[in-house]
Amino acid sequence: MRTIGLLGGMSWESTESYYRALNEGVKQALGGFHSAKIAMVSVDFAEIETLQRDGRWDAAGEALAAAARQIEHAGADFLLIATNTMHKVAPQVEAAIDIPLLHIADATAESLVADGITRVGLLGTRFTMEQDFYKQRLSERYGIDVVVPDDTQRECVHRVIFEELCLGRIEPASREAFLAVIDALHARGAQAVILGCTEIAMLIKATDTQVPLYDTTALHAQAAVKRALSDALLSEDTP
Repeated sequence: MRTIGLLGGMSWESTESYYRALNEGVKQALGGFHSAKIAMVSVDFAEIETLQRDGRWDAAGEALAAAARQIEHAGADFLLIATNTMHKVAPQVEAAIDIPLLHIADATAESLVADGITRVGLLGTRFTMEQDFYKQRLSERYGIDVVVPDDTQRECVHRVIFEELCLGRIEPASREAFLAVIDALHARGAQAVILGCTEIAMLIKATDTQVPLYDTTALHAQAAVKRALSDALLSEDTP
């Protein structure tokens, strides 16, 4: 089994979901007492959030690159950045390490392509919804058309993420607001909606709407488990 490198803490609530999903995935695949081999560094989100808010992305990238090097030195075979937004600095992180980075947008896009989705709605932080680092990767590498909420809806989604979900607060009114945004995206031709912030799955579940939802945390973790176990599962299948 390969060791999964997990760069977390952005926020720790979503990193908890990653940790559970990775271990449950390994246990489901191998059974018994098996669990994931994980080398993790969890950063102080207050420091990263301040850099985001101030637009100091180079400094944020340096902080994550330093954490990624710690993870590599701890023996990780590949790296996950356990957040969508901070994939904005993924090139800076990749340049600092010698192990592969498993990109969250790739894990999500591969699932969309497999399901025949060509036009998708995107929910996330303002940075993810408005900047190109995520949307452009989906469109240029996978031919997926990305639809984002309007200005008012983007402000609502961003506020709920930072003022509620990142603080562990789950509010029914916010769930209804998100469902309205999802319906609006669907009305604009989105065949499905990406939950493009790792905290959103704490608020919205697939059973809450008839619009197909793609949980980036779950998809990222599934891709990581598959990579971690590729040799282990192959050896089990070999007589």
